[in-house]
Amino acid sequence: MNQRESEFEFIKGLSAELSSRNLVFPTSLKTTMKIRQALDDADMPSEQVARIISTEPVLSAQVLMLSNTPMFNRTSKKIEELKIAVTLLGFGVVRNIAISVGMKQLRDQQENTSMSEQMEGLWTRSMRVAALSFVIAKNRTKLSPDKAMVAGLLHDIGKFYILSRAHQYQGLFHSMEALWDLVDQWHADIGVAILESWEVSDDIREAVMDRTRVDLPEHSRPTLTDVVAAADFLDAGFVKQSLKEIDWNAMPVALKNLNLNEERTERLMIETRQEIAQILKVLQ
Repeated sequence: MNQRESEFEFIKGLSAELSSRNLVFPTSLKTTMKIRQALDDADMPSEQVARIISTEPVLSAQVLMLSNTPMFNRTSKKIEELKIAVTLLGFGVVRNIAISVGMKQLRDQQENTSMSEQMEGLWTRSMRVAALSFVIAKNRTKLSPDKAMVAGLLHDIGKFYILSRAHQYQGLFHSMEALWDLVDQWHADIGVAILESWEVSDDIREAVMDRTRVDLPEHSRPTLTDVVAAADFLDAGFVKQSLKEIDWNAMPVALKNLNLNEERTERLMIETRQEIAQILKVLQ
C-alpha cells in the first residue's frame, strides 16, 4: 500500500468513527468524562461527588493535591478526604480538573517519542490558551472564567484526537508535515464530534469551533468565542513575553469586541502574570 492509499485508509477510518459517533478513547478518559458529566448536577451532595471521583485514581489524586495548595487551602491542616476537598474547591473547579486530567490521559497514551513530543507541545499550548481565556473572561467580560478556561483547554481537542489515533498507524506518514496537513484538514470536524459526545455546552462548542473565523461579528457584549479567539491570538505574544511583534492593525475582531488594544493588553498581561502562573501550575 502506497502513502496516498495508507492516508486514505486512515481518513476513511476517522470518517467511520465520526459518522457512527464511535470515537476511540482510552478507558481512563471515558471514565473521567463520565465523571465530568455527572458533576453537571449542581444539587448533587458532596459525599456523592466524592464517591464518583474516587472511581478514577488520577482524578482523585489531582483533586486532593489541588485542595492542599496555598491557592485553595489557607490553613496548615492537610486535607486527606475527597469530600472535604470537593467542598473546598467547588464543583466548577472539579469539573475543570476532570477535563484537564482527561486530556492528559489522551496525551500520555503515546509510546512513539516524536508523537509524544507533538502531543506535549499541543498540551502545553492548550494550558496557556486556557489560562489566558480565564484572565480575559475575568477582567474583560461578565462571562464565567471557569467556563472560559474549559473552552481554552478544549480549543484543539480535535488535533489531540487525530494525533492519538495516528500513533496506531505506525509508519503511515512519511513526515510530520504530512500528518499535520491531515490534522489541519480534519481537526474541526473531529472536535465537533468529540464535544457532542461529551455533551459539552453549546457556547463552549461554538467557542472551540468558531474561534478561527475571520468573519466574527462586531458587538459590544463579548462572547465566549471572542475570549478564546483572543487568547489563541495572544498566545504567541505570551510565549515571547512581548506583544511588540503583533500586527495590531490586523488584530482579530475578537480583540475589538473585548475593547483590547496594545496598551490595554500589555497592562492586562502584567496585572495577571501571577494569576496565569498559578493557573498553569494547577493544570500541569
